[in-house]
Amino acid sequence: MSAAGSAGFGGDTSPREPVRPSGLLDVLNVASVVLDTEGRIVLWSPQAEELFGYTAPEALGQYAARIMVHERHLDLVVKLFADVMKTGQSWAGAFPIRRKDGGTRLVEFRNMRLLDDRGDVYALGLAVDRSTVRRLEHDVALSTRVIRQSPIGLAVLDTDLRYVSVNPSLENMNGMTAEEHLGRTVREVLPLVDAAPLEEAARRVLATGRPIVGQPATGRTPADPDEEHTWSLSLYRLEDAVGAVLGLAVSVVDVTEQHRAGVEAEAARRRLAAVADASARIGTTLELDRTAHELADVAVPDLADIAAVDLLEAVVKGRRSTLGPAEPAVIRALAVQANDAPDALRAADPPGQVARYGPDRLVTECVRTARPVLVERVTEEDLPRIARSPEAAELLRRAGVHSYLAVPLIARGEVLGALDLKRTGNPLPFGEDDLLLARELAVRAAVQIDNARWYQNARDTALTLQRSLLPSHPPVTGGLEVASRYQPAEATSEVGGDWFDVIELEDCKTALVVGDVMGSGIAAAASMGRLRTATNTLAALDLDPAFLLGHLDRTTAGLDQAIATCLYAVHDPHRRQCLIANAGHLPPVRLRAGRPPELLDLPTGVPLGVGGVAFSTTTVDLEPGDRLVFYTDGLVETRRHPLDERLDALLALLEGPDRPLEEVCDLLLRTLHEPENSDDVALLIARATTPDGP
Repeated sequence: MSAAGSAGFGGDTSPREPVRPSGLLDVLNVASVVLDTEGRIVLWSPQAEELFGYTAPEALGQYAARIMVHERHLDLVVKLFADVMKTGQSWAGAFPIRRKDGGTRLVEFRNMRLLDDRGDVYALGLAVDRSTVRRLEHDVALSTRVIRQSPIGLAVLDTDLRYVSVNPSLENMNGMTAEEHLGRTVREVLPLVDAAPLEEAARRVLATGRPIVGQPATGRTPADPDEEHTWSLSLYRLEDAVGAVLGLAVSVVDVTEQHRAGVEAEAARRRLAAVADASARIGTTLELDRTAHELADVAVPDLADIAAVDLLEAVVKGRRSTLGPAEPAVIRALAVQANDAPDALRAADPPGQVARYGPDRLVTECVRTARPVLVERVTEEDLPRIARSPEAAELLRRAGVHSYLAVPLIARGEVLGALDLKRTGNPLPFGEDDLLLARELAVRAAVQIDNARWYQNARDTALTLQRSLLPSHPPVTGGLEVASRYQPAEATSEVGGDWFDVIELEDCKTALVVGDVMGSGIAAAASMGRLRTATNTLAALDLDPAFLLGHLDRTTAGLDQAIATCLYAVHDPHRRQCLIANAGHLPPVRLRAGRPPELLDLPTGVPLGVGGVAFSTTTVDLEPGDRLVFYTDGLVETRRHPLDERLDALLALLEGPDRPLEEVCDLLLRTLHEPENSDDVALLIARATTPDGP
């Protein structure tokens, strides 16, 4: 550092009171050992106890070489000791020691001869952990090099706020030598700088110990007396190892030329935050308009003062759109957002309005080429190419639009529209960082917009999902023979959430499940998949059916607007019983040899997702040969017939001799399910068999 001088940290160094230690010895933790002429230990410091692990009673009287150095260096150390005692010349070196606990540590030694007032000779040994010494040396060397070579002005002030030292950068910045700084205050060194706020901040840091970063200061210095400069100062309190306050360290950065860059850097930081914010805020639903408004809200005001989200009309209608060089762009405005720019807001297309932009317009160029269009500084000649009409161009001029950026909305290789951005109040033009952020926002929003667009075609996706979640070939367990069918709705409405399942349990038990998620489309299919997964997971726990439905009810309550009916049965072939619980579903049919088909009389229960009502379990006998028929309401419900009449028709079809289960499934679907029915059907039939084994 270019500075020590007579000022020092303490200012006046006259010894008016005891001076507190610097704490450096505490940092080094130097161990002291005194040896007699034979090399025996006669004095042993507490630091030596800590370093070597031997207490004073254990060490005193011992040969030092045997407990202070590693055995492989014993002969060398004995020779060096003898040389010191003979010649009086001290030596230094680093040797590994073996501590009392068996550990090894590299220690740096200093050894010198002592002579007392009676002429007796002793040896003083100083030992320090070498890693501690090297760390301190490294820190000092690094600190000195950093301070001298730093392009930032650095100064140390004492507790009276007088300069103790300055580095070369601060000398150049202030136009004064280090000697001219020492012992003087900032006010005395730089009279043309407003020093009052700096002094107030410095005293606050001295009092509290809390650093201040970015304290502004303005003024002129002898280095450049004709121009006012702006600096950014950081102040932090300096303390020694024992906590005594030494003064302040101050770093000074001249930000006069970098002020604009600093503003841009802060804007870049905000833009990065906007990307993170956009991840959470864009695409919260599959609603097209809402997604567009979320994009516009994220873009204003951090990125632009005016943002518009426009889609090609063909894309809105579900068609692909490509534009030729001479073709106009037919665009539908989805969302507009403005930050204190009423004229620019009036110049934008109102949401929902379809406008035709000529081939020379910049937004047309953007969607035609699938590339961003950036006009850093908008001129009078640019406004007609930005606005939809001369009147709109005049409004943009009055609003003070000075920079323009249009970014294409591209998803899955298709241009959907554009994100249109303008700046009025923000004085900076759009730059490359803004372009990167706009493209990132556009990519995120475009995917969500495309998802909403494709949601109109979600019936096929939902049907595929539903079929993939249903078992195509129910297993044949040790106690049941099973057949099943799933029939999607044949009307034009979306598929529903009907499902069935056959789950093998321990001890030859089998769980039979039939359910129906209310509603239709991909949401119902997804809810069905989650319920089926939950049911399979809970079934493995061998829960009572009523208890299992209680868990499913809580699961359903966590699904958005999901209500479902469900029948859950567990067949035990050894007990020849079925335990059945019902959550608002139509009752199953039991078929027994020599008896008419019967609808089982079960407590109906409430649908899953309603909550607040307990379910109950009913025990039903099921002998070998008996059959159970589970179904969803799509099999029996129609708009033209009462439900009781349709249930009677179901029982009539099931009456008669026992037939193969697959044949019965086909008969029921062929006879009962009407083509115009807007609901899908799940059907499950199980016949009890004699289980293998005990």
